[in-house]
Amino acid sequence: MIVKLLVVGPIQANCYILGCERTKQAAVIDPGGDVNQILMALAKDELRLVYIINTHGHFDHTGGNRALKAATGAEILIHRADAPYILNQGASAAAWGMGVENSPPPDRYLDEGDTITFGDISLEVLHTPGHSPGGIALVTDKMVFVGDTLFAGSIGRTDFPGGDYDGLIRGVRTKIFTLGDDVVVYPGHGPKTTVAQEKQYNPFFAEGG
Repeated sequence: MIVKLLVVGPIQANCYILGCERTKQAAVIDPGGDVNQILMALAKDELRLVYIINTHGHFDHTGGNRALKAATGAEILIHRADAPYILNQGASAAAWGMGVENSPPPDRYLDEGDTITFGDISLEVLHTPGHSPGGIALVTDKMVFVGDTLFAGSIGRTDFPGGDYDGLIRGVRTKIFTLGDDVVVYPGHGPKTTVAQEKQYNPFFAEGG
């Protein structure tokens, strides 16, 4: 499997490209902006984009949806609870002094237990609300792409509308930490980490935390 990390958009979000080496089908997780950079990275490995997957609906992770879909025809996938955010992300970005186009409507809604398949790659969907109501994580081959649910040494903010601190902590404990200590965690911002590292050192999950 091809895995590429691009840091994109006005708030430097992590955008991931996953590609099947055999079929050249690909998915992009969280295209927050800089769509030309994403397209060049796809072209470098001759990848054909099938899916645009949003781990949640905040504009710094979804700002490139419209341009990327227009360029590739890929389907936009997101949890139903966060779909309203992407349809109004222009106003959300403007409130932060940034310009972002509204996303087209999703082509498919994702929920707990769904599987996204392209080429030889399958991603299992976990619903991990807390940072936002429709936050999801994507699991494959000892890797989990967690959006803004979990960071190296920290967690996503829960003070935005729809945030739920207790729900986020519970979701990480019951759905992410149970995947196995050797699973590599790919967050929405910052460096990758591992489940073992976060269980041991993340201050939000210390004993009694």
